Amino acid sequence: MGVFWSRGYHATALPDLLRATKLSRGSLYAAFGDKHSLFLRALDRYIADAVTRMDIEFDPHNEPVDGLRAYLAGYVERTSGANGRRGCLLVATAMELAGQDAEVGRRVAGFFKAMEARVADALSRAKAAGKLADGVEPSSAARILVCFVEGLRVVGKTAPTRITSQATVEALLGRFIE
Repeated sequence: MGVFWSRGYHATALPDLLRATKLSRGSLYAAFGDKHSLFLRALDRYIADAVTRMDIEFDPHNEPVDGLRAYLAGYVERTSGANGRRGCLLVATAMELAGQDAEVGRRVAGFFKAMEARVADALSRAKAAGKLADGVEPSSAARILVCFVEGLRVVGKTAPTRITSQATVEALLGRFIE
């Protein structure tokens, strides 16, 4: 996953994968199939890790606004400084392959839908608790927040400071939460 993350799919060559996995060519193909199959497994792992993280952040036993804050704080962490420069495997993959590779496109779209559903659920729970600002519709706000955090990932490649990213998050969240 790290090799694809740092180099991208097309720039990753078989020798890179052999070094990273410490496998011979035959063992790599026997274990994972071709480069594309190995990439899909790496992408699935990255997505599974992100979904697990969101499930923890949006635990329905916790206050929904706290979950939203934890979710957004994670993006501040991942988009500031050196973490931001590293970027996001999913965003890089979406830009490089999603329009050309149907399997990749389905995975990326599925992840964004899963993220949007979790955010919308948290916003709906916040609305039921009277914590959502007047006129904020949870599903529309969720779409905005998903676009926002993925935009933070792109801007993060320029390594903004944590203070800048946090201020941006607070400004947007202040529009949704009372």
